[in-house]
Amino acid sequence: MALQKKYVGFLVLLVVLGITGFKGVDAAGECGNASPDTEAWKLAPCAAAAQNEKAAPSKSCCLQVKKIGQNPDCLCAVMLSNTAKSSGIKPEVAVTIPKRCNLADRPVGYKCGAYTLP
Repeated sequence: MALQKKYVGFLVLLVVLGITGFKGVDAAGECGNASPDTEAWKLAPCAAAAQNEKAAPSKSCCLQVKKIGQNPDCLCAVMLSNTAKSSGIKPEVAVTIPKRCNLADRPVGYKCGAYTLP
């Protein structure tokens, strides 16, 4: 009788999970537990440099790009994020910032959507 109750309990659990659409545990994204839109705010000092290829990136911009750029997937996701787009960032210009910051360990040749980091 006890075994039958456990079996019925297990079946009820499966049915409940099936009805509620169990999706499992969400994995971390390109930027770990932070969203690319949240990380994009950290690149606020880069706004002018991401809109104008001739604008020199500030020291604070380069420091943030260096931090986020340690994970090229995250840097790419940030540059292509909704926050970046709504801020007027030009992705074709933004991908040049690591080079303009003279970052030696930048991900040269990394494909970022339709763009390639120089």
